[in-house]
Amino acid sequence: MTYPNTLIFVDFASDDPEASAAFYHEVFGWEVEPRPAGVFHRIVPGQNFQLDDGSQSEIGNLHMGIHNAANARPHPDPAGVEPRGLSHDGRSVRIWILVSDDDSDAIMERAVARGATELWRDHYWAEFNGFNAAFKDPWGNTLILWTKGGDDPQIPDGWTDE
Repeated sequence: MTYPNTLIFVDFASDDPEASAAFYHEVFGWEVEPRPAGVFHRIVPGQNFQLDDGSQSEIGNLHMGIHNAANARPHPDPAGVEPRGLSHDGRSVRIWILVSDDDSDAIMERAVARGATELWRDHYWAEFNGFNAAFKDPWGNTLILWTKGGDDPQIPDGWTDE
C-alpha cells in the first residue's frame, strides 16, 4: 500500500536565520533549534494536536523551519542557487497558526514590537468559523493568527466579518 502525500514541513525564508529564530521564540515561545546555526533552524512548536475535549492526542504538531535565503538548504549544489534574496512584494505563502482565545492580541503586540507589520486584526471568517488577525514578519513572511469560533460564535462590536 502506498503512503498518502502528506505535508510534513513548512519553512520561512530569512536573510538572518539567527534573528528570525529569536523573533519566533520571543513572539510565540517556540523552541528553535539551529540545524546548523545560520543555515537552517528547526521550529518545534511543542505539544500535540488537541482532541475535541481539549486534551492532547498522540499526534505531534508539525514542525517548521527557517532557511537562509542566500543558500536555501537542502540543495545538491553546496553553494546554493539564485534567487538569494527575500520576496517582500506581492503575495507569498501564508502560515496559519492556531492560537488560544486570549493570545492573539498579545502575540500581535510582541510581533509588532519586534519589527513585524500588522496587516489586520479583529476579523471573523464565517466560512471556516474563525476569528483572525495577521502580521508580516520582518523577513516578509505572512502569519495568520487563528482562533476557533466555537458552536455559537459571537462577533464583537467593531469587528469585520465575512
